Amino acid sequence: MQLFYNAKLDYSATQFIFPPDESKHIVRVLRKSEGDKVYITNGKGYLFEAEILEPNQKKCKARIISNRKTIPKRYKLHMVVAPTKMNDRYEWFLEKATEIGVDEITPIICDHSERKTIKMERMERVLQSAMKQSLQTVLPQLNPPISYQEFMESNVSTGFKFIAHCQNGDKMELKRKVIADNDTTILIGPEGDFSKEEIDLAKDKGYVPISLGRNRLRTETAAIVACATVAMINN
Repeated sequence: MQLFYNAKLDYSATQFIFPPDESKHIVRVLRKSEGDKVYITNGKGYLFEAEILEPNQKKCKARIISNRKTIPKRYKLHMVVAPTKMNDRYEWFLEKATEIGVDEITPIICDHSERKTIKMERMERVLQSAMKQSLQTVLPQLNPPISYQEFMESNVSTGFKFIAHCQNGDKMELKRKVIADNDTTILIGPEGDFSKEEIDLAKDKGYVPISLGRNRLRTETAAIVACATVAMINN
């Protein structure tokens, strides 16, 4: 199944016109013709089945045959991850986390962060592409970058709250702390790890220190291990 995305598509829509780039892809690459079926999501949980009416390479028109809202997950996963030094590594995290099933992502700027900005528009495209590729109907929420201090002061995360860090101390493995069907927020620091002050602040705010295994992991690898662990417990 080939899945397309349009955030403005409403469940009451009866027709849809694809933008030029997707119209060209549908007609020239996928070789769809009049009467063929295509599928569209609005990223809000709806899956639309449509029938092509006019296979025009610049303005492909389709008729909405049906729509249904997919069953939501019983939990939400919020990953709070420091931007990596190299953009492509953070994009890799976004792509794989979307495929696994993340719900919300917040880039967090820490004391040891080498990169303090990200390209939101580019990151959104990565999320959209990963959602379509993995045939999901819910687009993860990508929040603007925020400083560690601001996040701690403004965030009111519900459910379980964890911070993964490399410093010595009393920590349990994440897989032994996650409980199925509960919302979870996980903090992952930059390459230089969280500072001691940041770890202490997280503890004061109710975040439980956790380990992701014996090996020292890169930021993006740690984030994916955390996503996969939560998904495994909930499957």
